[in-house]
Amino acid sequence: MSLLEIIALTADDARAAQEGGADRLEVVADMAADGLTPDPELVAAVRAATSLPIRVMLRANAGFRTSGRELDRLRQAAAGLAEAGADGFVLGFLDSSGHVDTGAVGKLSADVAPLPWTFHRALDHAADQAQAWDVVRGFGGGLDTVLTAGSARGVDAGVDVLVRRAADDPAAAKMIMAGGGLRRKHVAALAAAGVTAFHVGTAVRPDGAWDAPVDPALVREWRSLVSAAAG
Repeated sequence: MSLLEIIALTADDARAAQEGGADRLEVVADMAADGLTPDPELVAAVRAATSLPIRVMLRANAGFRTSGRELDRLRQAAAGLAEAGADGFVLGFLDSSGHVDTGAVGKLSADVAPLPWTFHRALDHAADQAQAWDVVRGFGGGLDTVLTAGSARGVDAGVDVLVRRAADDPAAAKMIMAGGGLRRKHVAALAAAGVTAFHVGTAVRPDGAWDAPVDPALVREWRSLVSAAAG
């Protein structure tokens, strides 16, 4: 089974994504900062607008590092976001050396348990991606998805990395959700390597603009593309 996840910034985005055939939503705020934690009120509005699973971003700043104070705020926010309707979360941090911050990730992932979670594109910005991938996979527990482009520069630059990683390890292929500048031309090669989960944001908005609403017709086109390629 394939999975198409759409970034939703509003309740209207959520309705449009469901109308177009999306499987899951990632709910975020402030895409100018590449996606930060939304208010519980937005999550509640999205929950009221759709029956789709909702994963909510836990990220306090535009980078991939977090301070102790920020982490405390995120840990406190998680319970309220779950109460507002989150079915899962999206998180991930690097330390000052560019390695996975296992302490911060471990604490936050324990707080969101037993809900599932996605490790996001912090992986692509790690000092050593291969090492970071091994560390991330070791978290276990509720981790069931790794959102990655294979490169900090996006899927265009990282598609070969994703294809190789998925083709070499079927278990890895099941965890990979390709996203970060994903284009239609990438889907067939990724699916052939075993990737079945795909994540899009601007690609389902007119003119690729974040200030434009999700277009259900564009979601429907992606749904058809992903279904045909990944099954």
